[in-house]
Amino acid sequence: MSGDAAPQLELDAWPHTFTEGASPDAPVVLTLHGTGGDEHEIAALGAALVPGAAVLSPRGRVKEGPANRWFRRLGEGVFDVDDVIARAGELAAFVTAARERYGFGERPLIATGFSNGANIALATALLHPAVLPRVVAFSGMYPFGDRDPIGDLAGVELLLLNGTGDPMAPAASVDVLERTAGQHGATVTRLSRPGGHGIDRAELQAAQDWVSARL
Repeated sequence: MSGDAAPQLELDAWPHTFTEGASPDAPVVLTLHGTGGDEHEIAALGAALVPGAAVLSPRGRVKEGPANRWFRRLGEGVFDVDDVIARAGELAAFVTAARERYGFGERPLIATGFSNGANIALATALLHPAVLPRVVAFSGMYPFGDRDPIGDLAGVELLLLNGTGDPMAPAASVDVLERTAGQHGATVTRLSRPGGHGIDRAELQAAQDWVSARL
């Protein structure tokens, strides 16, 4: 699946926001919310990560009760892997359509997400690296359970930021993510901190520095 062309998608059918950057050639940050979030609250993370960037912020289209999500899960930390794969393809199609609609051209695009948003960003990068080659993942984990549907990840860069005591994104799953992505050719940077699920100020600064070095 790696590198396959994304299917066509009608952009107007997908709730999202887009904010232009400070200049026509500003980089683009794709922001992906966690469970229960939406496209509006997560957009601020993009502006904080890359000041002056354009920010593309879609809403997850799966519902768990009233909460927005990116894909179905069978229980806490147990993902419906078939749905993860399908939704990653949809997100790749969304990004492709948005690049054309909003005239991104060859502007660099970086995805960032928290929790469930980090997981769909990672899944999309691992399956569609040509569409989404860089991800800053806050409190994310390996999104494919005991499966490995990944192809060649040469050129993909991942920044993994996790709490060592996070029960929702266990260190063992992050270990699998780091190892598996690396085996497929991705460049993986992993930063761990004491604590659980969330984003702290030091992580945000580290993410800013990581992104700045690549832009």
